[in-house]
Amino acid sequence: MAAVYSGISLKLKSRTTSWEDKLKLAHFAWISHQCVLPNKEQVLLDWARQSLVSFYKKKLELKEDIVERLWIYIDNILHSRKLQNLLKNGKTVNLQISLIKILNERVAEFSLSGSQRNVGAVLSCCQGILSTPALAVIYTARQELVVDLLSQLCWSACRQPEAAMIPQLFEVIHLTLGHYLSIQQQQVNPRRAFGEVTGHLLQPCLVLRHLLSGGTWTQAGQGQLRPALGRDVRNQIEAVLQGGAFQPELLSSYKEELLEQPQSDTKVGAMKNLLTPMGTVTARLVDPGYCELALHAAVVASSVALLYKLFIDAYLKEGNQLLCFKALPKLFSCLRISHLQEEQIKALSASDWTTELLVLEQLLNSVASNNIYNIAADKIRHGEAQFHFYRHLAELLINHSQASVPAWFRCLRVLMSLNHLILEPDLDDLLSSAWIDAEVMECRTRKAQEALVHTLFQTYARLRQAPRLFQELLGVMCRPAAEALRQPMLAAGPCTALRECLLELPPSQVLDTWDLVLERFQALVLPHLRGDADMAWKALSLSSLLHCVMVHARILDSSTPLPVVRRMQRTMEGMLQDLVKPLLDLLQEPRRSAPELWCQKVSDSALLLAHTWAQVDTVLGLNCSHYRTTSEPSSLPPLLPGVEAQFWKKIEGFTVQFDSLGRYCLEQLHLQKMKKTLMQTSFQSAEALHTLRQDAAYILGSGRASLTRGTAASWDSQVGTMSALTYPVAHWHLVVSNLPILMSYLCPDDVRFMASILLRTLPMSKAQEGLGEEEPDLTLGKISQAVLHSPLFPEMQSLHSAFFLCLAASCSSVLRSGARGDLTLLRQQLPWLFEEDHVVVAPWEDRFAKVGSEGAEPRGGITHNLLSLVRGDLPIQLEGEQLERLLELLEIVSSLQLDSLTAPDHVHCFLLLLSTALTTPGSSCPSSLALRFLVTCYQVLGYLQRGKNAQSVLRTMYVSDIFEVTLTSLFKASRRLLVDVDDPSWLEFLHVIGTFLEQLLQMLIQRKLSPGLNFGKIIAFLSRDQPYTEATSGEQQERQDPLGQQLLLVSLTKLCQVLGPLVKEQRQHDEALEALPELLQQAVLHTGALLQLCVPGAQGWRLPSTITASVSALLEADVAQRSRCSRTEVPQVTDCMLLPNSALYRTIYSQILSGLPALAGDTLSLQAAVRFLTLFSLAPELHPKKESVFTSVFHSVRKVLADSAVPVQVVEDIEPHLGALFTQMLDVGTTEDFRLALQHILQGLDVSNTWKADRQVVLSAVTLIKLLLSCPLSGEKAGLFWRACPQMITALALQTREACQEQPAALVLVGPILDVLAGLLRQGEGAISNPHHVTLAFGILLTVPLDHLKPPDYGHIFPRVHNVLFSVLQCHPKVMLKAIPSFLNCFNRLVFSVIHEGRQKDKGGPDDLPVVLECARLVQRMYSHVAARADEFRVFSPFMVAQYVTEVQKVTLYPAVKGLLQEGIYLVLDLCLERDVQFLRVSLQPGVRDVFKELYGDYVKYHKAKHEGEKRYTV
Repeated sequence: MAAVYSGISLKLKSRTTSWEDKLKLAHFAWISHQCVLPNKEQVLLDWARQSLVSFYKKKLELKEDIVERLWIYIDNILHSRKLQNLLKNGKTVNLQISLIKILNERVAEFSLSGSQRNVGAVLSCCQGILSTPALAVIYTARQELVVDLLSQLCWSACRQPEAAMIPQLFEVIHLTLGHYLSIQQQQVNPRRAFGEVTGHLLQPCLVLRHLLSGGTWTQAGQGQLRPALGRDVRNQIEAVLQGGAFQPELLSSYKEELLEQPQSDTKVGAMKNLLTPMGTVTARLVDPGYCELALHAAVVASSVALLYKLFIDAYLKEGNQLLCFKALPKLFSCLRISHLQEEQIKALSASDWTTELLVLEQLLNSVASNNIYNIAADKIRHGEAQFHFYRHLAELLINHSQASVPAWFRCLRVLMSLNHLILEPDLDDLLSSAWIDAEVMECRTRKAQEALVHTLFQTYARLRQAPRLFQELLGVMCRPAAEALRQPMLAAGPCTALRECLLELPPSQVLDTWDLVLERFQALVLPHLRGDADMAWKALSLSSLLHCVMVHARILDSSTPLPVVRRMQRTMEGMLQDLVKPLLDLLQEPRRSAPELWCQKVSDSALLLAHTWAQVDTVLGLNCSHYRTTSEPSSLPPLLPGVEAQFWKKIEGFTVQFDSLGRYCLEQLHLQKMKKTLMQTSFQSAEALHTLRQDAAYILGSGRASLTRGTAASWDSQVGTMSALTYPVAHWHLVVSNLPILMSYLCPDDVRFMASILLRTLPMSKAQEGLGEEEPDLTLGKISQAVLHSPLFPEMQSLHSAFFLCLAASCSSVLRSGARGDLTLLRQQLPWLFEEDHVVVAPWEDRFAKVGSEGAEPRGGITHNLLSLVRGDLPIQLEGEQLERLLELLEIVSSLQLDSLTAPDHVHCFLLLLSTALTTPGSSCPSSLALRFLVTCYQVLGYLQRGKNAQSVLRTMYVSDIFEVTLTSLFKASRRLLVDVDDPSWLEFLHVIGTFLEQLLQMLIQRKLSPGLNFGKIIAFLSRDQPYTEATSGEQQERQDPLGQQLLLVSLTKLCQVLGPLVKEQRQHDEALEALPELLQQAVLHTGALLQLCVPGAQGWRLPSTITASVSALLEADVAQRSRCSRTEVPQVTDCMLLPNSALYRTIYSQILSGLPALAGDTLSLQAAVRFLTLFSLAPELHPKKESVFTSVFHSVRKVLADSAVPVQVVEDIEPHLGALFTQMLDVGTTEDFRLALQHILQGLDVSNTWKADRQVVLSAVTLIKLLLSCPLSGEKAGLFWRACPQMITALALQTREACQEQPAALVLVGPILDVLAGLLRQGEGAISNPHHVTLAFGILLTVPLDHLKPPDYGHIFPRVHNVLFSVLQCHPKVMLKAIPSFLNCFNRLVFSVIHEGRQKDKGGPDDLPVVLECARLVQRMYSHVAARADEFRVFSPFMVAQYVTEVQKVTLYPAVKGLLQEGIYLVLDLCLERDVQFLRVSLQPGVRDVFKELYGDYVKYHKAKHEGEKRYTV
């Protein structure tokens, strides 16, 4: 029996006992079961509480560490599991008010003084009390305590933001807010709740929310606040403010205050005293004493928007719009911008303006989004109260322009959208400050400005008041101002807005605007242009505006009323005579020195208008038959009617002095002239061709110097923003956009110049390309890149060829820069690197062109030179920078359509690329760069040789010569590379080289280019080359080159892969291929000898994919030889039948069997291994005598499939290869082997595997069944399989049930099960005898979940369910006939699922719609199959229709989904008789009946009518 310590209570109260002993004794008493006290828990808690109360009331003196330990003692009790268990068992432990008060006092002390003594323990105590409902009742029972605690906690967080216990503090705040919210929701006295919030909580809560919104505690770092907790606290604060300050019961008080309506309810009692709730809230908000002055303004600003939002959420309903507006001025008056005097405006900094304007934007957006402002109601009922307030805001904003703040533009935009009359009195000032004279530099601000301008034009266009807007705009533009300092008015954004506005206007208003601009130009600007630079700038601005109006207005056509056409005619003639020509005349005056600024701007203006006029005149003449173009009686069109050719010579001489808009427009005039000339019937005359060539030469030559200089500037495609800096971009864009017109008339020099500019301006690096993609404007690089990737580029043969030759020249230049030694000798050996003029056919090219395909001399010369270079020390050595430059150029080469190269260019490209690949990297060049360089070279060579002119290369070099040159160079390069044999980059290189070599060999066979001779030379070269001789001579390991051996192995492998099938399929008496069997035998021997040396090094290691692939190729070649021997009738058959590398094959076989699971990490290695096993199965003489190959391979594959580390994607990729393997295995395996395999599969399907969470075993069994289904089964093996089929289906049903019971469902298993089930049902037609096993499929389908799936999972599962259902319908009609209800249950799940997923809600969003549409198509197809079995399903058709309309009535479908489902259900309605339709009309529920009536009406109108119409034409 436990001892009873009865004296503990006395000792705790004794003054003689030290506090150290008291604390130890109290701790022992709490944790010990041997200490038994009546009501022990309460006694100990009261002792600690009383001690702390006495200390804080100065009745007891304690050391600081004793006080801290007392707090920790209480905290340990409150958080102990023992106390929680006692409370859970119903025992009562009371906390006294005195403890709660000292807790609150300590929190208040911390918030006021920042003293952190015992704060951690105090907060932990609060947390323990508040998180335990039985203890928290002391707070909920005394509401003022929780209010006081919450207030002090919030102040603590606000005043001590850097405190270490911030996370703990916020946990307590979160708990306290939760308790207060529950109290507040139960509060029956709204006045008390209002008083608590406004009197104690409003200020600390608003400050805390502001700091949380500003991310004060959510930055990454130790001890910082969790973002989720910060969000929760912020949401709780908003709920507290909503429930206290904006209660529904306070609506009458707000109405009395804001609307000055007396309260009509006499029963409100104490609420009568609450007369000004909004005044109380705003007074507490603007009170400056509750936080620092620097923080106060920001808190007020962020709180105003929140309070208005809460007010609207609480009181906005029909009829309360005026009340919600009246709250707006009250809250707006809290902002500093509402009451600043003129002299105080400068006191606000840019950040202050940004803060205040962001709040104003939120307020105005709340008004707009909640339809608070109704123009008519405000004017008729409320005396335009809202309008006057918004006018006040507009005046404030416009008088104090803040064009550097995006929110300023957005506020004006919202006001414009509310009512254009709000801003119309200040429209001119608005246009000036927000657009014409605004200095906007930052991107976000520019977007806000563009949105405002767009809204302006859109509003006035819809009101049909565009001329009024343009009148104000012209007034601002014509004001005296420093025009040169203004930013371009018509940049891309405003120009787009103006274009959209003009497209909405009727022609009469467009002409009104046009006339208005012309009138202002002629009256205010034209007379004062001479010598006035300011006026010249204004003229250019007006010309840009007039250009925008003329070019973007809707063009007239033949249906336009004649008065409008005549007015247009008069306007065009007047503009030409009264504006364009006078401006041009100003340019004819003689100038003594360089042109002045005003003259430059006048030329820009005059030529812009001339080009615009000519363009519009031409388009009108083409589009409108009533319009008469102003043309002159001449054979060829002039640049401008009525202007002499000599004058244009002066203009050209004038504009050539500077890059300007005028020069660009003159180019446009020449282009327009070319287009008009080409539209004439005589455009092929000598005179016309001469003119076209002159115009084309002028257009390109005009900007030649600027393109040569280049620029990094970007241009937004608007003429109004063009400058000397952006002129090269504009000129290049003009040339490139009109290449189809210009190319036919440019001389070869111009074409070469364009090609050189195109190459020079292309972005070479990925960083440059990425930078260009981020920038929406045009640059030289983006334009050139668009040309390079354009499908029209290869069609322009001359430019394409010139560009390639420039590219070749650049590559040659880099290669020549790396030359070492005598360049004269190198010129003789590689003449294509030294051609300066690529237009004339190079002498060596000419010589090869003349020599036929049999010419051996030139081939021998090229080959001799290249071989001598690669066998010796190649005199071209490239360092890192040169390799990088060549890689950039090769990237461009790969972007070209190399198939479009002419034969000489193709040969030139091949020799250049081959020479590039043969170069030697410098000693400082890293191996990774050298390897990447080689990969790129041979990738591009392979890409080139897939072109149509690939055979032209073989007139220069034999395939065997290319083979020898390439491999000789690579063998030498491999000795310099410092990479591992299993390095991914090296394996990629081997793959690229193998592809290139295989391509050469295949071309040799396809073109029948002396295959015996070429293959013989290749094999002879490989057998005498250094890597082979080193490997086969038994030299020491350190002297051998493992990389070179792998290269040699890849070469021999490709040789065997190409020769093997060729020899196997060789026809008798084919003289061209007679030598190939012997050559194949040599290749096999060489490959086998090399592999014999490589494979022992791989013992105990994972076989590299290269060795596995090589052995597979060798075995395939051996099998091909044996196959050919078996067809011949020579006496050496037995020799042929023996495989010379049997030991090697068996070694590889055993290694693959033991290491197949390890190979699963590499898809290529696994595929190579499976390919080898497939080929191994074809050679029975290789099979071990003591074990079954079928069994061994089956178990090895089963291990791979059952390995959870193998990714699902790898298994899916390897399945076709495994199918081929299993097909061969079934041929060599016995019936007993197959029986054992089926047993293992059935064991894998056992449901106990799922219970043991061994899902991968089940998945492997399902995959094995799938593989067996892909194989042709016959005889006893087919009988065994189908006898086991019922067990499989039953096991699959159990596995599906178990998998679908998991949460979430194990879809990775369900999908394959459904695939296998569909395959069993489809192939088991006639083999599955028991109908029960077919009907089990319905149970499986009803188990599979179709709801709450993610779109990818839904798209994965739905088709498989449909596939199983379709297999039953098509392959088991007799079973189907007896199980139609089960079938319809499954099918209706599919229909309901599509209806659910295709509804117009978040889940069925447009992004997921393609998946749902595909599933809807499957449903529609199933409906058609059901309708095709009319006799079986006719009786069920009305029920199918009823279920469909019942489900459809619940949702709103996307039209595309609805259309597909309706097409299907129409086919079911075809089965319904008239009595069925009447039955549906009577029996359906009212809402569903309406849906059915609509459906049946559409059916009769669209489907039935069409069907009956077709019947009339049916025999």
